[in-house]
Amino acid sequence: MDPVQLAIFSNRMSAIAEEMGILLVRTAYSPNITERQDCSCAVFDAGGGMVAQAAHIPVHLGSTPLSVQAAIAHTPMGPGDVVVLNDPFAGGTHLPDVTMVSPVYMEGGTRPVAYVANRAHHADVGGMSPGSMPLSTEVFQEGLRIPPVRLVRGDRIQSDLWELFLNNVRTPGERDGDLKAQWGALRVGVARLREEARERGVNRLAREMNALTGYSERLIRAALGEIPEGSYGAVDRLDDDGTGLKGIRLRVRVRIQRGRARVDFTGTDAQVPGCLNANYAITLSCVFYVLKAISRFPVPANGGILRPIQVIAPEGSLVNARFPAAVAGGNVETAQRIVDVLLRAFAKALPGRIPAASSGSMNNMAIGGHDPLRGRAYSYYETVGGGAGGGPAGAGASGVHTHMTNTMNTPIETLENSYPFRVRAYSLRRRSGGSGKHPGGDGLIRELEFLADTQCTLLTERRRIAPYGLQGGQAGKRGKNLLLRGGRARQLPGKTSLKLRAGDAIRMETAGGGGFGRR
Repeated sequence: MDPVQLAIFSNRMSAIAEEMGILLVRTAYSPNITERQDCSCAVFDAGGGMVAQAAHIPVHLGSTPLSVQAAIAHTPMGPGDVVVLNDPFAGGTHLPDVTMVSPVYMEGGTRPVAYVANRAHHADVGGMSPGSMPLSTEVFQEGLRIPPVRLVRGDRIQSDLWELFLNNVRTPGERDGDLKAQWGALRVGVARLREEARERGVNRLAREMNALTGYSERLIRAALGEIPEGSYGAVDRLDDDGTGLKGIRLRVRVRIQRGRARVDFTGTDAQVPGCLNANYAITLSCVFYVLKAISRFPVPANGGILRPIQVIAPEGSLVNARFPAAVAGGNVETAQRIVDVLLRAFAKALPGRIPAASSGSMNNMAIGGHDPLRGRAYSYYETVGGGAGGGPAGAGASGVHTHMTNTMNTPIETLENSYPFRVRAYSLRRRSGGSGKHPGGDGLIRELEFLADTQCTLLTERRRIAPYGLQGGQAGKRGKNLLLRGGRARQLPGKTSLKLRAGDAIRMETAGGGGFGRR
């Protein structure tokens, strides 16, 4: 394909995904989507291969292709149909991440010419605690698990399934609005791809989609060709799984040879009793992200990236858990640490390009209860940023989301206007980044006071094991969770669920990034 035409086509496909995302964010009900933008959109070819994605959430986008393929395999889709799923063992990640898939048919066509999909984190999908991010020991405790099923048929909602979903969540009005926003975003994506197919012709559209994924494959092969051939290993450990099991090992060995990579997680600990288990889709997503991130070239994000990569994740391990493992935290915590261990391995091959560890946690807070001020139930979920690792080019950024998360924060004004909370502190955690020639970024301090009785669950990491430094840089400062009650502060575990009284507050101090290089 002509390089200029390829670049234009790539941007047109990405623009469709971006437009879908804009509509989803602007029409959703929950602050989790409208403010934090915890959602992702992508375009797929007729075979279910990812062609383009918006600049949304890495952990969503690298794993969504498996959801699309599961939807195609399990549920025949006609014009105007929408398949919904969140099953972590059918291409999903964790239950709050609800994926919708829709085919693109031309007028009179008998087969889809493409697919569009989006994934949004719903602030509650049932389960044993508000926010559906519990300290669970099996997936059944985490909420409503949906296999690939048809939610919309011929542009008409399947009301029985829709009502089943809404009757199993704590905030049905909010969920109804968010589901309809996802559906609306799909309709825009379908309309735009039809326009592209009319303009180009169906056969040309298919050829150009194939050319675009082939281009990404060639770029990744070129990037791998710049890495010295050899085998590079690394080990990292998770703090604990929330049930008492500590020091959970993540091990990887990356072998680079002839423009290909073999990423082998053999030696990683077995799946754990707690909720930190990751499924294969998450692990694949982390590899996708790291390979794209370390490339010196701007690689279009699509399925071509993984073609030169072999990923070995032993079944039954922490990075490829078997049903019915608890997985609520695998998507948000273990994913971050899979990236850490992968980057640590690549740092041995590319010492002048890889940064030190970032904060290594999404610092999850899931809170819910009854709001007496507004007379309704509520469920709130947020991730809190931390420090980025220092790198060869300079110091790490402070107070940001890194790696597998890419969300915004919830503004204080929105938070206090929507929930019975008061924000008592929100600032950088000074001097929490590791020292070095290029120091790590500082973490954050976020203190919430609760104006009504509530249930709060924290899923956080890097409270025991600090983010590592590189090339002589020092580790970042570990994070800390505190309960403030009656004028006293009590340190909380990294993973805990507790009932809070009106007037209580939670203070979260997130980890800083590791430093890079000796001073």
